[in-house]
Amino acid sequence: MLRAIAEILTVPAITLGLVALLGLLLQRKEVTEVVKGTIKTILGILILGAGSSLIVSNLAPFAAMFEEAFNLKGVVPVDEAIVAALVDSVAAIGRMTSFILLFGFLTNVLLARLTPFKYIFLTGHMMWILAGALAWGFYDLGVSETNGIIFGSLIHGMTLVLLPAIAQPIVRKITGNDKVAYGHLTTTGVVLSALVGKAVGDKAHDSESIKMPEKLSFFKDTAVSVSVVMFVIYIITALFAGPEVVNPLSDGQNYLVFSTLNALGFAAGVLVLLQGVRMFLGEIVPAFRGIALKLVPGAKPALDVPIFFPYAPNALMLGFIFSIIGMVIGMFVSILFGTIVPLPSIIGGFFTGGIAGIFGNALGGRRGAMVSGFVYGIILTIPVALFYPLFGLDVYGVEGLAFLVPDGIIVLALIKLFFTLKIPIPGFILAVIALVLLSIFYKKKQASIE
Repeated sequence: MLRAIAEILTVPAITLGLVALLGLLLQRKEVTEVVKGTIKTILGILILGAGSSLIVSNLAPFAAMFEEAFNLKGVVPVDEAIVAALVDSVAAIGRMTSFILLFGFLTNVLLARLTPFKYIFLTGHMMWILAGALAWGFYDLGVSETNGIIFGSLIHGMTLVLLPAIAQPIVRKITGNDKVAYGHLTTTGVVLSALVGKAVGDKAHDSESIKMPEKLSFFKDTAVSVSVVMFVIYIITALFAGPEVVNPLSDGQNYLVFSTLNALGFAAGVLVLLQGVRMFLGEIVPAFRGIALKLVPGAKPALDVPIFFPYAPNALMLGFIFSIIGMVIGMFVSILFGTIVPLPSIIGGFFTGGIAGIFGNALGGRRGAMVSGFVYGIILTIPVALFYPLFGLDVYGVEGLAFLVPDGIIVLALIKLFFTLKIPIPGFILAVIALVLLSIFYKKKQASIE
């Protein structure tokens, strides 16, 4: 009986449902809101998993087609799909992910309370991606579940409290105030690309002084943009592979029809996955926010990318377009490494490539937005190809997918490095010391500004 209860409580959807339940109860919400929030959180995670399965099933034949057509191993970087697949395939990873997500958030709140970094990270799917990546990373290294949860939770919380602080100086320029922060696992890539944009840009020529053509507005529709891009990629790959390669995969269906349906199936999977994410976030984030902001007076919520879109819509589109160009160039450069070839991520290009444009515009005007978007597109491809062999996802049945978010790649690479050099404990101690020193430096800097 106890074992059955334990298994139920360690199912990710149930665990997160209970977290939402706790948060809503602590806020003394009405019974109807508590029930609705708990159930929709659970359903959101289940829908997310269904979307992931749909994406994976439609990518499986594409991976084979791409390899045969170009003699290359191509992958689509989709972090949510990877984590969902890992959680579904290995029960221990699922359990660790749930606990790291919960205790990592509590660590974030505690550090925000004790240190000058008053940031509460509230971008739920990024928190979940990092928790899943850490759970998988420690599991892959042979670390016990208990130690993996302890290490993972501490690293999770430290990462989430530091990332918003890195981006905040630029966020203040964008918003004109200090009320919100940037909460995303693309922080290092976006900030780095914006700094490059600043170096070559001209802040006097703001992107918002120009008008973007209405013909490009369809890129704002995720369903259409993902479908169009994946259709083009699939059809080109199918034509190069030829019917003799595709027909065995299509079970007799015309190879172009098969490719079209798989491209649209991938887009459908993305939409299902995003619907799950929205449902999950719509309930779990308010529950987290209610708990966190009561415990940490003066805390700033670190929020998802769309919160910044209204500040510079032209820079958003410039960042998107030039990030796609950067990803295409990065894709061809990746061929030289002989590992895998990351295909352009239309979602990453629009959402975070757009943010790179907004950040670049804040520092270097419209030229800064374009350069920042381009550099960020490179960051979304070349590091993915370089670090892919380090992770060994194929062992877990995850094929045709790769981690995308730069911050997640950096954290996983550092963990792998410390364990390879057999210095995990000293490495963690150094991280704690670095956090303390950063806190002192940050506090003094803030005092000097005031």
